[in-house]
Amino acid sequence: MSSFLKNMQALRTKSGFTLLEVLIALAIMAVVLAAVYRMHSQTLSMTTANRFYTIAPMLAQGKMAQLEATSDDIITGDSGDFGEKFPGYTWNVTAEDVASEALGEVANDLKQIEVTVALNENEYVYSIRSYRLMVR
Repeated sequence: MSSFLKNMQALRTKSGFTLLEVLIALAIMAVVLAAVYRMHSQTLSMTTANRFYTIAPMLAQGKMAQLEATSDDIITGDSGDFGEKFPGYTWNVTAEDVASEALGEVANDLKQIEVTVALNENEYVYSIRSYRLMVR
């Protein structure tokens, strides 16, 4: 019988990992994978933001240039999108009268024009503002 016990002890020492070792390894892997997932998610978010803040100023300046190229007719608010080349990007133009005592009568012919570019239903927003003297 003693040889049987020796054989059993030999089998125990040669066996694989214990349950505790496997659980510890799984816990470490879970922590590491959660950190990697969080870092990957943040990287994707920052990439989207950086792309927007690179493209949006060019789109807004292009829309502003289109407005400046139009005739001196009264500019009203308008909105739209940039088509298939820039999916998810939208633009909005507002035009308001400028009220300024310092400018006197000139303020009556001055318009404040603001172009706003947005991505994914205003998740990211970029605006530029210009003033235009409306010749009558």
